Amino acid sequence: MVKRSYSRKDSGEDPFGGTSSGDGATPRTLIEDAYIRLRDDIVEGRLTPGEKLRIEHLKVHYGVGAGTLREAVTRLASDALVVAEGQRGFWVSPISIDDLDDLTQLRMSIEIEAVRQSIRKANPAWRNRVQQAYEQMSAFEKPILPAKRKIWEALNAQFHEALASGCNSAWTQRVLALLARHSERYRRLSIHLPNTGRDVHAEHAMIFEAAMAGAEARAALALEMHIRATPDLIARAHRDGTLIGSSLPQPENEPVAIATTAAPSTGL
Repeated sequence: MVKRSYSRKDSGEDPFGGTSSGDGATPRTLIEDAYIRLRDDIVEGRLTPGEKLRIEHLKVHYGVGAGTLREAVTRLASDALVVAEGQRGFWVSPISIDDLDDLTQLRMSIEIEAVRQSIRKANPAWRNRVQQAYEQMSAFEKPILPAKRKIWEALNAQFHEALASGCNSAWTQRVLALLARHSERYRRLSIHLPNTGRDVHAEHAMIFEAAMAGAEARAALALEMHIRATPDLIARAHRDGTLIGSSLPQPENEPVAIATTAAPSTGL
């Protein structure tokens, strides 16, 4: 068991599979538990992009009441992971190359500036957070084993959160946590891509070393390259037709219509 030094309090999430709240003090409520389970199933692709969320079916699957499930789904809609269509119900938000590019551009704009500010304001507490988060993450990414991927995902997010935490902006942290969750939906598509040539640990090491050295510009450049790497791989694989397990529409197809009752055919 890895000791966590930087808590993801806003998410209420335990990356190591527990069922406690973010601060470990009280059990999660039924709504919170349903929200996290639904969110994980959307991020992992078990609930597919464009799929209608049928409350009557899902309440049996998740073992909760219809009211609890609707509250959880409504919360997911506020996270933009679910789309509400008036009185017609809820659908899992679609994914697309355009959405990935928009998401990536926004994440780079906010996260890079937050890390720059953190480096400028660097103090011992921030340095300790970043170092501990980096060491914890490194233990799981040399290499990243499939059986440990969910733990690594949480520690990867923890490292990025720690890097940006010195900017002292609660809103920045909230927005970045949401963007990171959406990025994770796309990152899972790149897991099985062959011969990517990436060394994720080396990318993280470059960011960490520059940040610890106070090299703001070098850290910003390394972070930009790191954030762009996965979207570039996905876009290239999509163009080449080698993207496996994707619900991204082919470039020549019309965008997925949300107001359908069945998950769209991917053509991939």
